[in-house]
Amino acid sequence: MWGGLFTGILARRWARRAAGLALVALTIILFLFNLRRAAERAGRAAEGLENLERTHAIQRQMLDAASRRPRDRDDLLERLREGGF
Repeated sequence: MWGGLFTGILARRWARRAAGLALVALTIILFLFNLRRAAERAGRAAEGLENLERTHAIQRQMLDAASRRPRDRDDLLERLREGGF
């Protein structure tokens, strides 16, 4: 029943043209939605990369500070006497 109805409607030239235009419009809309989702994912990935770089910079600063710390109490006293802090 439905097949016959669709066949009868699509037998007309204007109906085929309208269906073609509707498919083109649907394709464009779906493409734009997919483009929007891809942009959101790229934004989240860029934000994650920025956070990761910031975290690594902080860790490098901490490691640098740890490498310059006094090894024992004598080194600490020597630095305090020299005004190294």
